[in-house]
Order: sequence, then structure tokens, then C-alpha cells
Amino acid sequence: MKHHTPEDYSDKVALAMTKLFRWFADTFFAKRYGHRAVVLETVAGVPGMVAGMWSHLRSLRKMQHDERGWIKTLLDEAENERMHLMIFMEIAKPNAFERGIVLLAQFFFWHFYFVLYVFFPKVAHRMVGYFEEQAVISYTEYLTQVDSGNTPNIDAPDIAKTYYKLKSNATLRDVIIAVRKDEQGHSDVNHEMANILKA
Repeated sequence: MKHHTPEDYSDKVALAMTKLFRWFADTFFAKRYGHRAVVLETVAGVPGMVAGMWSHLRSLRKMQHDERGWIKTLLDEAENERMHLMIFMEIAKPNAFERGIVLLAQFFFWHFYFVLYVFFPKVAHRMVGYFEEQAVISYTEYLTQVDSGNTPNIDAPDIAKTYYKLKSNATLRDVIIAVRKDEQGHSDVNHEMANILKA
């Protein structure tokens, strides 16, 4: 995993917020990585949509092309995270309580991230970069659970096989590896966007 070392105060704030959100995830879900994935992917789908929407609206207001060409990248990120959620819904089968947490988490995080992105876009992208770093760590831990036999290496859901073009005999292990690779890519992209906004 690549880690971006905080370079200034805003980076440290972004990392601190990430650690706070990580603490909540660890407190609520501990080693229940499938259920953790359902809730976190619901939240993870918010930043790309908020940032893409805001960039889209700014392009309309200014009546100019997308300045940095980020709109599609951000919306694609949001769609990718949504697909992660659809996949893990098939694996974890969240109960009514967890679905309630999803609604609350998305409601509060959407408003929080919207305000953060409008006024502090660099911090927002840096925070998402750190979020995705934590996602890589969580999926690596999930993979370790599967490899150790503590979590059954079940057959991959059909939606995952189709989305990732996996083999017909693909398993949960293959899904975790594919999702983890996506998260690393999102981390790299958001850290780079933060770097560009810093320049």
C-alpha cells in the first residue's frame, strides 16, 4: 500500500478525521469485514458524487468546459464504490439495524463532505485519499481472515463475476483482491488531485 505522508497542517487534519472515522468503524464492526464493507462503501460512494456534481455545476455556472477534466473521473469513482456496495450486499446480507446505520451515515456524511468540498477541496481530496488507504488496510485484513479460514471463502456473487469479468469459479478472495485494487487506485487519484490543488 502506498501511504501519503502528511506534508502540512491540512494534511494532518485530513488524516486525523480519517482516523476518527476509522475508530467508529472499528468500534461498530470489529472483525465483521463483510458488514463493515456494506456500511463503508455506502459512505465511500459519496465523495466522488459530491465532488463530481459540484464540478459539473461549476462548469455550468462558468459556461466553460471542465477545467481539469475531473468530472467523469469523480463520477466513475462514485459508481465504482456503488458497485462495491451492491457486491457486498450479496455477501454480507445486512440486517435492519445495519441498514439504519447506512441511512444515518450517508445522511450526515453527505452534508459534512459537501461543506468540506465547497470550502476546502484540497482537504476533501486528501481525506478521501486517506480513506481509501484505510480501505486497502481493511480489505487486506479481510483477505487475511479468508486465507486463515476464519471467514469462509464462498463463491463470488454473480454481480461481482460480471462486473470484474471474473472466472466462473471465482471466490470471495478474488472479489476482495479486485475491490482492494480499486481502492488503491482511488487513493492515488485523490492524493494526486489534492497535490494539484495545493500547487
